[in-house]
Amino acid sequence: MQDYERKQLLERVNRDGATIGADIPEEITIQDESIDLRQFVFEIKRRETVPAGERERVEQAKRNLRRERVERLELIEEGDISREEGEELVRSIVGIDRALNALENLGPTDLEREQQAQNTADKKRWMSFLKKALGRDTDAGTRRGR
Repeated sequence: MQDYERKQLLERVNRDGATIGADIPEEITIQDESIDLRQFVFEIKRRETVPAGERERVEQAKRNLRRERVERLELIEEGDISREEGEELVRSIVGIDRALNALENLGPTDLEREQQAQNTADKKRWMSFLKKALGRDTDAGTRRGR
């Protein structure tokens, strides 16, 4: 493969929006182990939250996918591969990126932290309401003085 062809392939991988319209690979081989990647991602995303027992499995899958992405990217950068092999690597890397995006954008995984954030937001809204109701709102005070 020529250097300019490598650059074109690497540019396609790193382009913003490269994952738009890309499919998650049906199956991927990572460290000599075949994984039904599409099924795994859809199974995890189907749930509203990731159960505590599944969190480590999801985190491990993300680490493995990132590692595999780096290895495949290095193969494009430095490997003795054909243009066709490079094209296949680009498709697989973009598919890995798509799967990683889906796994990164999962709903809240820590229900306690989510509940605490919700309670804090509720308290802030309540305090704001009370300030306005009691006439202690800073905007209201400046309007009266004019």
